[in-house]
Amino acid sequence: MSDEVKAEANSTMIRDTPESWEVIETKERFQGHIIRVVTDTVNMPRDEAAERDYVVHPGAVAVLALDGQDRVLMIRQYRHPTRHLLWELPAGIRDVAGEPLVAGAARELAEEAGYRADTWHTLVDLRTSPGMSDERIRVFLARDLTKIETDFVHRHEEIDMPVEWVPLADAVEKALMGMIHNSPAVAGILAAYAASAEGFAQLRPADAPEE
Repeated sequence: MSDEVKAEANSTMIRDTPESWEVIETKERFQGHIIRVVTDTVNMPRDEAAERDYVVHPGAVAVLALDGQDRVLMIRQYRHPTRHLLWELPAGIRDVAGEPLVAGAARELAEEAGYRADTWHTLVDLRTSPGMSDERIRVFLARDLTKIETDFVHRHEEIDMPVEWVPLADAVEKALMGMIHNSPAVAGILAAYAASAEGFAQLRPADAPEE
């Protein structure tokens, strides 16, 4: 087998795959407005059963909006658990039953930043903290942007939330320098920078299925 064929075979193996080990018992520890905390007793295939605590989360979507000057739209929001003002991408919880993910992303872009996008792609899918939560975030790339008027009323942390346009290359530098910490923002910025080298030709369509 040639080195090229071996490399291709090995690359196809590097892929997350579904797997579900037997759950002997589930105990609910907390029920909140958005999340639940549970403890599963999991039957380990080659060991004794073990308890695993985790957060059950509805999931979220985020939008890396890129304008014609290769600038990323970023917002700054107070995040109480971190005690920080974080620079982020427009994002929101998947809280509308049956809503396509890209439709939810378009709604968040309009509500949080006041923009509409005509071109959408799936940029990157994240499991934000798989050791303690089942949260999934899909980050979309949105282009061909138009400023729109919206009557959405911001509340709580979103009041007076600033919106800034950051050159993509500068955003990459800030992420690598530890100046941007929000995980979908960092992942989206780096993914967009990498994908731009191929003119975004390798990106999946906006309605690509989640695995």
